Amino acid sequence: MTIAPDHARNDALHYRAMRDIVEQMQDSVPGKLEITKEGIVHDMMAPGGPHELTAARVSRRLEKVMPEGLLAHTGTPDVEDAGEGVVRHPDVMVIAEADMEIDGPFDPRSLIAVVEVVSRSNPDNDWVGKMRDYPLLGIPLYVIFDPRTGTGAVCSDIHATPSGPRYATRKDFVYGEDITIGEWVISTEQLPRYA
Repeated sequence: MTIAPDHARNDALHYRAMRDIVEQMQDSVPGKLEITKEGIVHDMMAPGGPHELTAARVSRRLEKVMPEGLLAHTGTPDVEDAGEGVVRHPDVMVIAEADMEIDGPFDPRSLIAVVEVVSRSNPDNDWVGKMRDYPLLGIPLYVIFDPRTGTGAVCSDIHATPSGPRYATRKDFVYGEDITIGEWVISTEQLPRYA
C-alpha cells in the first residue's frame, strides 16, 4: 500500500478546489476559465470575430487534408490531466473520432495536435502558459496563430529539461505561408487580423 505524502494530498485537494470553482463560475463570468500549474487563468474577453474565424478556417483546412476518422474539433469538452492539475480548452483539437466517444474531459494524450488563436486580452496565456502546459500534458504538436501580428509557430518534439518537458522544435511562420502540421500542409492565407 502506498500513502501519498502530505504535499501530494494537498496538491490534489488544491486542484479539486480549483476545479470546483471553475465549474461553478464558468457560466456566470465572461470569457474562459482554465486551470494551469500556477492557478486559475481567466481570459476576460469572450473570443471575437477574428479569433473565431481563424479557428474555424484552420479547422476546415485541416479536415480537408486529414484522413477519414480524424477531426479538427472546435468545441467542448476540455482537456484535463488531474494528475498534473491542468485543465485547458484548446481552440482546435486534432483527435481521432474514436477518442471522442467518452464522457467527461478528453485525455490530452489522445490528442494529435492543438491549435490556439492568441487572445487579444491575454497573449501570454498562449505564448507562455500553454507553451509550458501542452508538452507537460504530452500533446505532441502545438500550433499558435497570432492575429495581433499575423505570425505564428508550430511547436513539436517534446524533450525533458530541468524545468519540465518542453518543445524542442519551433518553426515560426508569417500569415500567407503554407505550414506543416504533423503530416498535413495547410495555407495560412486569408486569416483575419485584429484591428
